[in-house]
Amino acid sequence: MNGQTQKSGGFVKLVKAVFWSFFGVRRRADLENDAAQLNPLHLIAAGVIGAALFILVLLVIVRAVVR
Repeated sequence: MNGQTQKSGGFVKLVKAVFWSFFGVRRRADLENDAAQLNPLHLIAAGVIGAALFILVLLVIVRAVVR
């Protein structure tokens, strides 16, 4: 159970790091903490997935407005 709690906490921390980085409002202390704890490959993958989801949401909004 303890391993699952840490794993989900790591995933949530990863998603939060990517989410706030998209807005550019990261504190330096948080950035340094994330750099020490999170896997860079996971950050890159989450960033690419986040960007794809953002583009998909924009496309859906544009299609809904144009119709």
